[in-house]
Amino acid sequence: MNFCAGVAELQHNEPMSGHTSWRVGGPADLFFKPESVESLQNFLNELSVETPLHWVGLGSNLLVRDGGVRGAVICTLKLPAGISRINSTEVEVCAGTPCAIFARQCVRWRLGPAVFFAGIPGTIGGALAMNAGAFGSETWDHVERVDTIDRSGERRSRTAKEFEVGYRSINGAPQEWFLSATFSLGPDEAASMGDVKRLLRKRGATQPLGKLSCGSVFRNPPGQFAAQLIEQAGLKGATSGDAIVSDKHANFIINRGSATAADIESLIGLVRDSVAEFSGTTLEPEVRIIGELSVGPVLGDEGE
Repeated sequence: MNFCAGVAELQHNEPMSGHTSWRVGGPADLFFKPESVESLQNFLNELSVETPLHWVGLGSNLLVRDGGVRGAVICTLKLPAGISRINSTEVEVCAGTPCAIFARQCVRWRLGPAVFFAGIPGTIGGALAMNAGAFGSETWDHVERVDTIDRSGERRSRTAKEFEVGYRSINGAPQEWFLSATFSLGPDEAASMGDVKRLLRKRGATQPLGKLSCGSVFRNPPGQFAAQLIEQAGLKGATSGDAIVSDKHANFIINRGSATAADIESLIGLVRDSVAEFSGTTLEPEVRIIGELSVGPVLGDEGE
């Protein structure tokens, strides 16, 4: 494959450490950052159906192993990041739009509840893919419909009813990825930028912002809080290599600067096993882990 659309180029052997919030991860065999849906469609049309495919936005909630990723990675950050008001209650937002920008625009339009999106450190596409939430609200609470694309490049429009939505999970339309979503919101005359700032201050007071992390590592078990279980097990400050469980929020693992993905994954395992032994509760990772433990062969043009 020798694909180029405008300045959207296909990179080979691209280090994923530059594309994840933990700043770790080995090389992706193929790395593509399209600047339009059309260039994305062209790329998908040319990609072999046998090539594994992964999607990444801001790279939060993602751990890429040190051996890198076999197959192709599509980064959505250069896709159009528009927000359009369809009518008095519906807003369409592109998948590459950062959640915080969406929150601010909804406040300007006096629509809600959408302020909680300011607490999600990722893009709308990533929030849709995992039903991300913050401050008691979740992404799919207000989704009316979504536009998707499959790996052959075909676009579809689907209603929210076609998906099974759960806590930090979404099932439906396998092998399709989100391009945009339409949210149904209501008038919220009380909404203000002060609300956004207040929630961001609350987040900053309780979470280690500015550090290399992925956000919350584990899902909250029913009726419990993962951070509380981790703290009760005495794991704040626990380390593996240069990875450490945050003293500020126990459900955050920090890369202090030179941690490897193996360090982080080892610490995730230590926390999970220790909490299970201490409390009898097995924590489920919220972070998505992909890639190989050791570097494999990089795909060449003849293998794509």
